[in-house]
Amino acid sequence: MPAYFIVQSTIQDAAQYQKYVQAVVPFIASFGGMLVARRAKVEVLEGEHDERPVVMFEFPNMEAIHAFWNSPDYVPIKKLREGIATLNIWAFASS
Repeated sequence: MPAYFIVQSTIQDAAQYQKYVQAVVPFIASFGGMLVARRAKVEVLEGEHDERPVVMFEFPNMEAIHAFWNSPDYVPIKKLREGIATLNIWAFASS
């Protein structure tokens, strides 16, 4: 069953964050993740949202998301965004 990985970010250094993006997107793809929305503007129909755009990936399943997230090979990629971005990250399986 497909699973979704959603990222919402506040970026302090766009040039450095772009280095992270260039490394992480192909790495995610190696786990079957596919970019389905990039910097998408969220339209609030009810409730609240802080208006930051989101990025969404579709993975084959939650196991693939966990394999990506917990991969030791992700550690040096993740370090590329340390101190230059604050992220909210969510994952969920479709039902």
